[in-house]
Amino acid sequence: MGGVVTSLAAATMSSPEVPARSDEDALTTLMQLVAEDLRACNTTIVARMDSPVVLIPQLAAHIVAAGGKRLRPLLTLAAARLCGYPGTSGGARHVELAACVEFIHTATLLHDDVVDESQLRRGLASANAVFGNKASVLVGDFLFARAFQLMVGDGSLRVLEILSRAAATIAEGEVLQLATQNDLSTSEDRYLDVIRGKTAALFAAACQVGAVIAERPSREETALADYGMNLGIAFQLVDDALDYSADQATLGKTVGDDFREGKLTLPVIAAYQAGDATDRAFWQRTIEASEQTDADLEHALALMTGCNAIQTTLARAAEFAAAAKVALTVFPDSPFRQSLLDVADYTVYRPR
Repeated sequence: MGGVVTSLAAATMSSPEVPARSDEDALTTLMQLVAEDLRACNTTIVARMDSPVVLIPQLAAHIVAAGGKRLRPLLTLAAARLCGYPGTSGGARHVELAACVEFIHTATLLHDDVVDESQLRRGLASANAVFGNKASVLVGDFLFARAFQLMVGDGSLRVLEILSRAAATIAEGEVLQLATQNDLSTSEDRYLDVIRGKTAALFAAACQVGAVIAERPSREETALADYGMNLGIAFQLVDDALDYSADQATLGKTVGDDFREGKLTLPVIAAYQAGDATDRAFWQRTIEASEQTDADLEHALALMTGCNAIQTTLARAAEFAAAAKVALTVFPDSPFRQSLLDVADYTVYRPR
């Protein structure tokens, strides 16, 4: 098992060292500000992913090796530092909770790829494609259990309340997405409910616990939760736009997956609502009835282009990113505050 742990450690520890492109300067700056904390977080992740059941660290090493920017744990580390939490790397609460946040996120990725039957994750074969659905679901369960061990180990009922509620909300968001799949009556408000649950809730919790462990007043705790919620919504809106507009190598998954799965995201909602009878008949056939041909994705993209559905989605993302930045006005200027403001902009304008 030592070789598996070594490969897991190498995959985990390498991610913050990779030089970022110039268009990712905001994220690079944030990584640099919390570099020591992030290294300690990665060490914790490696230690907590270890298991005598060899398949667990093997599968964990696979998904970690696929990359990822560690955005959610970065938010926990930065929020704690923004609130003046001193901590010492390695055993500090913010480090342990950042690892907890990453475990929750990774567990949901494993489960989502099984539900969506995804074959790619960040440009590599997904864990379920390599190890099978059963192993992916069970290792996802293991990571959720590890996350709850870290919550309990922190010793704060308030932290446990925030993170356990987020975990439940994520599951609710995923089930709500399943309920809206193939349903063209889904409104933008309903769609936003989905992404608040499945994505933004963890962003909000990741930020909020930083204020809790720093023992900051409720005003600051609420501000960080609002920042994370709005940032998470913006992040998912951009992801949903990228599914129809990104280069596949940049996106790291197959372009058009949401279309093929019949997911009701804002680009589809906007195009359907803007369409004439012929256009709507197309969406009813391809999304509601799931009757698709090889040429349908290209036609869907043409309809979206014709009504500016992608631009509409990105404009909504920019609105939520702006709201995230407003939430931080309760904090005095500092390198951490500025970095979090820049990350909100990066979320909307990241490479595509």
